[in-house]
Amino acid sequence: MRFKDVFSIIGPSMVGPSSSHTAGAVRLGRTARHVLGEQPEQVEIIFYGSFATTHRGHGTDLAMIAGLLDYDTDDLRIREAFERAEEAGMKVKIRSAQKAGVHPNTATIILHRGDQKIVVTGSSIGGGNIEVVSIDDFDVKFTAIYPTLLIFHADRRGILAEMTDIFKHSNTNIGFMEVDRKSRSGDALTVIECDEILDCEFIERICSLPDVHRVRLIHLGVKGDRG
Repeated sequence: MRFKDVFSIIGPSMVGPSSSHTAGAVRLGRTARHVLGEQPEQVEIIFYGSFATTHRGHGTDLAMIAGLLDYDTDDLRIREAFERAEEAGMKVKIRSAQKAGVHPNTATIILHRGDQKIVVTGSSIGGGNIEVVSIDDFDVKFTAIYPTLLIFHADRRGILAEMTDIFKHSNTNIGFMEVDRKSRSGDALTVIECDEILDCEFIERICSLPDVHRVRLIHLGVKGDRG
């Protein structure tokens, strides 16, 4: 069981008005961008629940776009996110919908760049904290508080042992790990939360494993932690 850090207890340094509707939305947007690996060219944001009814008044739309531009929760440019997105050439479409059984502050973010398409669903769960629950139809669960590896790979025997062996020989600790697959011997996604910041050499070793398609590192950090 992980201990709560200062961010979890007192929340982030942020541009208001709401940690759930603003800071959490920024972190959701940043996480989705990092899953894609670069700035998207086109984005569709679908708000559910409370997000759907209050996103304009609470600035959730601005916050989500700011996160997609990779701004942090205390960046004053959040207020100008629509204009900044237009300047950056990022086209944004926002709509609301109904979805049963989800947290009230939930959004699905569909990102396009070239022939890449990524779909991320997550929730702002309070105090600026988030929980990502789906990536490209894979069921996942991570908070982006800790350095998190997303490893997209084929589901084959022995591949998880090869991944964990790299951790073992790098003296890097796994705090949490889960795997989802679309079918037996089909595509799979492994999510690993780490206790240490991961360097490029480590990630390259994971990428070099047979049947690993791509790897993404999610590390949003907190104030004073920009590793």
